[in-house]
Amino acid sequence: MLTLDHVRKTFNPGTADAKLALDDLTLAVNDGDFISIIGANGAGKSTLFNAICGSFLPDTGTVTLDGADITMTPEHTRAKVIGRLFQDPMRGTAPDMSIEENLALAAGNGGWLSRVRARDKLEFRDRLAQLGMGLEERMKQPVGLLSGGQRQALTLLMATYHVPKVLLLDEHTAALDPGTAEKVLAMTRSIVEENHITCLMITHNMQSALDLGNRTLMMDHGRIIYDVTGEERSTLTIADLTDKFRQLSGKALDNDRMLLTSERHSEKGR
Repeated sequence: MLTLDHVRKTFNPGTADAKLALDDLTLAVNDGDFISIIGANGAGKSTLFNAICGSFLPDTGTVTLDGADITMTPEHTRAKVIGRLFQDPMRGTAPDMSIEENLALAAGNGGWLSRVRARDKLEFRDRLAQLGMGLEERMKQPVGLLSGGQRQALTLLMATYHVPKVLLLDEHTAALDPGTAEKVLAMTRSIVEENHITCLMITHNMQSALDLGNRTLMMDHGRIIYDVTGEERSTLTIADLTDKFRQLSGKALDNDRMLLTSERHSEKGR
């Protein structure tokens, strides 16, 4: 279980640029949860992930993973058990290294620092084939030559090569075209379910927030204002989510990408 207990973080405190990013946030993530997270720009979604990863020390509060207090644990140490994908497909891989060398790094076999063993190559080929993108035929190709979708699929495979205790997906399909985004989301669902990975996913796609996983959180101004699961979640629509945000935050949702996504799905349903 992952727990954040009364975590608070203000950036640039005591200055005109002071920003309260997390406001006494408490969250309990159960083993096996697949949680989608939505909210307007600046709601604190990525800051929440940074708190989990150890990118900064909170002003107050604790972060606990499987009963161990990791609040003071360095980011590079947490990275051994916490996987993360970013919106930018260029992050998370070494572009000048080949696909197989990147996978060797993910596997802990040294990549270009040591010879990739034949048995590892067979394992890499099998895992790449499961992505359905033909990357198993291009293992010598530099990652920098891949498309955004191919690279994000590879990054997803690398982040889960050794099953992490927690997987954080920070709008990992937002930079992809709709068709490719759907493919990467399908891969995500498959890998998370097959490996029973505890996962948190920030998304601007409100339909994905309802379709994927078992739980949806809504954030505003560094707080979780809505946490829904079970039967209540199964009956929600995009319109329900936008109405709920207005009710709980006192304002309309102002994230243009989320509103555009909502409009597209509404048009499909006509």
